[in-house]
Amino acid sequence: MKKEKGVAKILKMLREFLIYFCVVAFVITCCLMLFVSTLASTLNITLTTENLTAAGRITFLNVVLLSVILTVGDLIRKKLTVSRSIKHITEASEKLMQGDFSVRIKPVSGLRSEEGFNEIIDCFNKMAEELGSIETLRLDFIANVSHEMKTPLAVMQNYSTLLQLPNLSEEKRIEYAKGISDGSRRMADMMANILKLNRLENQQIYPKAEEFDLGEQLCSCLIQYENVWEKENIEIVTDIAEDVIVRADAELLSLVWNNLFSNAFKFTESGGTVSVSLTATEHHAVVKVSDTGCGMSPEVGARIFEKFYQADSSRSARGNGLGLALVKRVVDILHGEIGVESVEGKGSTFTVRIRRF
Repeated sequence: MKKEKGVAKILKMLREFLIYFCVVAFVITCCLMLFVSTLASTLNITLTTENLTAAGRITFLNVVLLSVILTVGDLIRKKLTVSRSIKHITEASEKLMQGDFSVRIKPVSGLRSEEGFNEIIDCFNKMAEELGSIETLRLDFIANVSHEMKTPLAVMQNYSTLLQLPNLSEEKRIEYAKGISDGSRRMADMMANILKLNRLENQQIYPKAEEFDLGEQLCSCLIQYENVWEKENIEIVTDIAEDVIVRADAELLSLVWNNLFSNAFKFTESGGTVSVSLTATEHHAVVKVSDTGCGMSPEVGARIFEKFYQADSSRSARGNGLGLALVKRVVDILHGEIGVESVEGKGSTFTVRIRRF
């Protein structure tokens, strides 16, 4: 391998020498012929073959000497301005391929900065930073999925062990079987959300635009939680404008409302209030979902749309931190906007703006 590289390097030097030789020979020959022709014509000198031969030899030696000087000078220039920078970039690339995403290349200065290497180095550093962020997200995702799966699996394992006890009462058997059923349903919901989020993030789901009444869709989604608000004695307040027609993907939007309603009821204590409003402007439909739950701090609100993020660990058994990440991604795909306003101890309000047409 080294021998092949050495041969290639020698051939490259010879090629560069020949290029310089041809260029210098052409330029000097043209200039010399013009000079000699003009001089002979002016002084009425007759050139002999011997004179021309001697001049040709001297010219050839000058051409060879100048070609050697230019070749060596170009090699030195490349060594100082190109080869060193290429070596740094190559070494950094090899470290990056080996999984070292912390590698960075320092910007060059002097003559090398004029070769455009700083632009390449800047792009390389940005790429390494992005790859590092992606790797961190990947590791966090694996850790979070493992953690989320471990809890229901442990519950299911414990209940299945208890089901094997002798002389188990019918009441206990039903209770333990329900625990296993709830754990398996939680895992199934988490896997379904992960697949949906993955398809959305990889743009494998394409919105199908259709016109529909947004108010009717909101009411249809909200009525699904009737048993929840009746059981928890939660008051429902609605202010939904009529005939608000939007052109969007109805199935994707239903994911948004179902997740927002689910969160509102989850974090609202018994006797609290959940409010839903719909207003329309010329170009947008504005939906607000409010609750009188525990609320959140500004720091939590800034991260609430991140995957697997759960500010309140006491509620983790009732969710997996993927719902709002799904909501955010759907709203982005539909070119909408979503924001949250919250006060700790008083509740939260999620505002969604969807383009009407």
